[in-house]
Amino acid sequence: MRIRNVKNKEEILNNSKIVIKNPEDYRGKWQEFFNNTNPIYIEIGMGKGKFILENAKKYPNINFIGLEKQDSIIAKSVKKLDEELPNLVIVRLDALNIDKVFSKEISRIYLNFSDPWPKVRHHLRRLTSSIFLDKYDLIFKDTKEIYMRTDNALLFTYSIESLSNHNYFLKDISLSLHDDSKEELITTEYEDKFSSENKPIYSLVATSSKCLK
Repeated sequence: MRIRNVKNKEEILNNSKIVIKNPEDYRGKWQEFFNNTNPIYIEIGMGKGKFILENAKKYPNINFIGLEKQDSIIAKSVKKLDEELPNLVIVRLDALNIDKVFSKEISRIYLNFSDPWPKVRHHLRRLTSSIFLDKYDLIFKDTKEIYMRTDNALLFTYSIESLSNHNYFLKDISLSLHDDSKEELITTEYEDKFSSENKPIYSLVATSSKCLK
């Protein structure tokens, strides 16, 4: 998908208090940054920020960090995230460098509607490939938890196999999340669009603990 350029994106990012300019400085020190011992959840590829903003509002005792590598997308999200919440920040980051910013301090990762990279030769670029799962091993604090949603069946089946091969236990697997869920969901912008088009939303939870919650 082509991303529209935001002309004054550098100015927006530089003037934003929610965008962390030097995230590498806080590697292993994010709880000190937030000044509490609350769990830290990250969303890789946060888009315009609807999902992580609503989560931060609903769960003030959890620290949320949104990761996005595209400056234009971050600039658009900053306009939406006009509230300064003490438990929410944004980091400009390519997920391949995630271990340069975090170390044994993350409790949960959200992967919402990630790029499916449909061509077989690009499969290692998928955020649930072995390359990324190895990276995540370095940043999880204790029990590993990955919450995934996608509209792409190929990515979903690939992720089930990849996560299983990486010794994750899978639960809450759904082939139609919005039909199966018994509670009100916090959704992303993409999710709202796909749901309005009656596309199925696939979801799962992957954890390193056999004693599933």
